Amino acid sequence: MKLTRKSDTAPTNNASNKLGINRRQFMKQMGVATGGIAAASMMGTGMIRRAEAKDVPHNAPTEIKRTICSACAVGCGLYAEVQNGVWTGQEPAFDHPFNAGGHCAKGAALREHGHGEKRLKYPMKLVGGKWKKISWDQAFNEVGDKMMDIRKESGPDSVYFMGSAKFSNEGCYMYRKLAAVWGTNNVDHSARICHSTTVAGVANTWGYGAQTNSFNDIQNAHAIFFIGANPAEAHPVAMQHILIAKEKNNAKLVVVDPRFSRTAAHADLHCGLRPGTDIPFIYGMLWHIFENGWEDKSFIDQRVFAMDSIREEVKKFPPKEVAHITGCSEEEVYQAAKIMAENRPGTVIWCMGGTQHHVGNANTRAYCILQLALGNMGIQGGGTNIFRGHDNVQGATDLGLLFDTLPGYYGLTSGAWEHWSNVWSLDLDWVKSRFDQNEYLGRVPMNTPGIPCSRWHDGVLETPEKLAQKDRVRMGFFWGQSVNTETRQSDVRDALDKMETVVVVDPFPTMAGVMHRRQDGVYLLPAATQFETEGSVSNSGRSQQWREKVIEPLFESKTDLEIMYRLSQKLGIDKEYTKRIAKDANDLLVIEDITREINRGMWTIGMSGQSPERLKQHTQNWGLFSNKTLEALGGEVKGETYGLPWPCWGTPEQKHPGTQILYNTNKHVLQGGGNFRARYGVEYEGKNLLAEGSFSVGSEIEDGYPEFTADMLKQLGWWDDLTAEEKQHADGHNWKTDISGGIQRVAMKHGCIPYGNAKARCIVWNFPDQVPVHREPLYTPRRDLVAKYPTYNDMQVHRLPTLYKSIQEHDSSVKYPLTLTSGRLVEYEGGGEESRSNPWLAELQQQMFVEINPADAADRGLRDGDTVWLEGAEGGRIKIKAMVTPRVKPGVTWMPYHFAGVMHGESLADNYPEGTVPYVIGESANTALTYGYDPVTQMQETKASLCQIVKA
Repeated sequence: MKLTRKSDTAPTNNASNKLGINRRQFMKQMGVATGGIAAASMMGTGMIRRAEAKDVPHNAPTEIKRTICSACAVGCGLYAEVQNGVWTGQEPAFDHPFNAGGHCAKGAALREHGHGEKRLKYPMKLVGGKWKKISWDQAFNEVGDKMMDIRKESGPDSVYFMGSAKFSNEGCYMYRKLAAVWGTNNVDHSARICHSTTVAGVANTWGYGAQTNSFNDIQNAHAIFFIGANPAEAHPVAMQHILIAKEKNNAKLVVVDPRFSRTAAHADLHCGLRPGTDIPFIYGMLWHIFENGWEDKSFIDQRVFAMDSIREEVKKFPPKEVAHITGCSEEEVYQAAKIMAENRPGTVIWCMGGTQHHVGNANTRAYCILQLALGNMGIQGGGTNIFRGHDNVQGATDLGLLFDTLPGYYGLTSGAWEHWSNVWSLDLDWVKSRFDQNEYLGRVPMNTPGIPCSRWHDGVLETPEKLAQKDRVRMGFFWGQSVNTETRQSDVRDALDKMETVVVVDPFPTMAGVMHRRQDGVYLLPAATQFETEGSVSNSGRSQQWREKVIEPLFESKTDLEIMYRLSQKLGIDKEYTKRIAKDANDLLVIEDITREINRGMWTIGMSGQSPERLKQHTQNWGLFSNKTLEALGGEVKGETYGLPWPCWGTPEQKHPGTQILYNTNKHVLQGGGNFRARYGVEYEGKNLLAEGSFSVGSEIEDGYPEFTADMLKQLGWWDDLTAEEKQHADGHNWKTDISGGIQRVAMKHGCIPYGNAKARCIVWNFPDQVPVHREPLYTPRRDLVAKYPTYNDMQVHRLPTLYKSIQEHDSSVKYPLTLTSGRLVEYEGGGEESRSNPWLAELQQQMFVEINPADAADRGLRDGDTVWLEGAEGGRIKIKAMVTPRVKPGVTWMPYHFAGVMHGESLADNYPEGTVPYVIGESANTALTYGYDPVTQMQETKASLCQIVKA
């Protein structure tokens, strides 16, 4: 079967229309299938027109810009070649410490950002069902006036701020700040639907919700355990580090995945578990680990709290029960445990296959507990390496672009608002005045998490009486995020129809701008890409990198920061919004000042020591850093870790080198060492939560200790180590709120880490389940397991009512007998609007499809390549191609999630502004995917649902 043919629903492109032939004929005649050179001829007159850059003399000087790939969060370096302002060439950076000259398909196609045939070219407005070009001034005036009208009638919470993991760190920070000074916590970004359950689960185990080691450190592993991860396709350049470990250390690879993926093809052991059974599988491994005495008893005694509670839960999952639940054999589970126990250090890698479940936070906690049992934490080759899917999804999360926190994970408490008002040099009462101060369902909006981006549409469709805010969402910004990444697409479409105003800010129209059935009230504002501005970006390993501007913004696009600033001017809050940030001669924000303001406030995670100057210095010295250790062995950055991965403690002047491996007691804190964080107090139910006999090298407190405060410094006799100015800022504060950094400096001077020295905890007493508990998916084919492993009761989660039991108690498996899960392709990313609009990538995969096992296909009379209707358990129907393959087990189906532009079998191509239809369109997997949300984070369930497939 060939899944690279263009579908019949795909739009024709302009060039083929002018030739009087259809697009398929045009592609065939032009030999597109032969490769990228031929594809250049397919771009139409727009591309040919820009090719007039040939008028530039061949000897025009070439300027080299150092930038970072904008696809996944490996953070690959790129040399962009620019002549007379035109991006004419690119090379992967062979001296870059992450990719060492490697690129995936998406990275190799980056130069298309600098040409942008399918991009929005100027602001547009939908009027009477037709797209009309407007000016930026008109756009700001009309959008701003509408915001103010809604604020007056319904309050600030009726405007929703959908953000982006594509912003720079500075853009993420300023967008969250914009929502704050507007007066709402209804702000979020795509981490909600990719790794919010990681952040919650991991942070509540040992202190921080981030990748603990680095891509490069995987080279030191002797065992690599993948669960719900397929880096061979999702993070291809990361595979070089994995394969180095396999070759150098004979590292054993264990892949736990419902599909036999391209990563599984490299594995020593592949375990095809049933979707939604991660916890029983991990407990099955722990059963063998405890039974055979393979656990690291000394590590557990010194550094782990309540492992006995896990032992009790694990007893419920002996080998036969695990095999019965997961579909994996007893031998497979035993071998997985044995491999990890006998080949230490070992690392655990997971992605969205593990997180996108209604028990996602419990899944990620279970993965962490496995590593705690084996003692694989805080060491080279160990840890949990959590691969992120967008270039700055880590930074966006760190900088509080979330519905439930301020930057730095400070939360939404009164103390958090006081800290950030202090950072912003704003009066706290003024900040409070921006919020609705009334109480709804027992909640005050300023201190209550907003509506998550996984459910913004419920904020539109629910009755106000069920929402913990004054009124429904009436207006939404969709800034750099495509709504086809959300489940329940029919409800998403209904919400887009019902809202009064939809504002899309993006280089492309995205589905928020075209999947509705509206005649007016939609604005498309062209944002520049990150190659048309500068700023920092954080990779999965917490390293920050400074991107140089490659070219000026194309067409009439503006940078994210300029659009935010102009909007704040229209709203009359610009003086407060930018109080500490200088403007240049063109009245644009000085981006380095934003970075400095981030440093001024982000003490919690140590995103305080990386000044723009330090980050730029690293960018200019890629070749000085080791591809194995990330450390610079010489030169002007000697001893520093590439990208100054947080925590980079203290102020930039203190020159902390950054922390490659979290919780590593084998280094002094001033060299990047540390221990588990004392985040949960000093005891629980009378039992000690602090570390016992374990501490980082050089610590003057040779045992566990709580987090540092001004009072603690006084009690230790270290108060006079502060300067007079530091004492003024520090008195009455702690290590998180002392903006002088003095408390952190003095703690580290004495070898102590500012956040204390505690045990990692295996139980989380403030979560619905203290220990990870297996709960059958809401839509499960195993009705025999529901009574024993039921889901939660329906509950109110923050501002929204959330269903669980009322869905699971209805048996959908008779009508929908096939398990449905989803995942990623190497060619595309996220919602796919950007990558499917790239000719070099669109050529590679032109059909949306479903993988189905040969047995299931035979039962339905299906052949490879047939067009089928796939219907989800809530009635969402999509028309796609069938790929018949044994990669999935009988009873399991799999779809990629990058497609959009077709809905319920009908093309949406006519809804796009002229010239912006992506080269490839197709049905969204999420039209068929269903309800289900994690009770802690509101992560959506995309990996364990049900469907039926019939021939179309």
